[in-house]
Amino acid sequence: MGLHSGRDVSVRLLPAPPDTGVVFHNGDQPDSAPIPARYTSVQDTLLATTLGNPGWRVATVEHLLAALWSLGLSNVVIEVSGGEVPVLDGSAAPWLSALSTAGTVRQRGLRPLLVITDTIMVSDGARWARLSPGPVLELSAHIAFDHPRIQEQSLSVCLTAEGFADELSWARTFGFLSDVEALRAAGLARGGGLENAVVYDDDGVVNPEGLRSADEAVRHKLLDMVGDLALTGVDIQGCFAASRPGHALNLRLVQALFAAPGAWRMAGEKG
Repeated sequence: MGLHSGRDVSVRLLPAPPDTGVVFHNGDQPDSAPIPARYTSVQDTLLATTLGNPGWRVATVEHLLAALWSLGLSNVVIEVSGGEVPVLDGSAAPWLSALSTAGTVRQRGLRPLLVITDTIMVSDGARWARLSPGPVLELSAHIAFDHPRIQEQSLSVCLTAEGFADELSWARTFGFLSDVEALRAAGLARGGGLENAVVYDDDGVVNPEGLRSADEAVRHKLLDMVGDLALTGVDIQGCFAASRPGHALNLRLVQALFAAPGAWRMAGEKG
């Protein structure tokens, strides 16, 4: 099910030779030009990250891209039918499970590593996002919602494959019951439900099973940050911190990163 379209959708992940990168192929129209999973392909960031070219678009790519990037998978063809990556349970954990079952291989060549050497920051009122130098890739987020089960939450995670799997992959997307009608009238969240999202009403959590952790909301924001950073197409060494992050702010930071070549250098690590 597509989270926003509400349509039945499907994805196949296919092996790709070195230097292919991560690319989306149109399973409904095989002759369509592929879409690289790069920040330059982003066409929309409203409640999800949507990539596109003049011929077609693919929505809600962030959870799948986060799983691929956390595992260091740099050459994959993603064949999508239905125009949207399925939401599954609202997290990246099912993608990690599928990738583990399929298996991976090491290829010849070097994985590019972008090393942050100076601070880059973007802001939007009280919201901000920042990349700064650091010895590893560390992600930090702070969120604040006027809701008794969320309020203010902060978390920092070192992004290794194990750290992503243990700390972030299982955190589900979330929303508010009071927003559902307006979202659906705008053509969004038509496939959303308690099986694929955490839903908050005025006082608590509607899902009968409750939360997977008390801070599941900030963990999901960090998961989305990983998916949006994956659009750089490279590994990153540095610290990514944000206050009240979202897809649009994450994209602005990635754009600012590549607009400031003096703030980073490229290195290589074995594939």
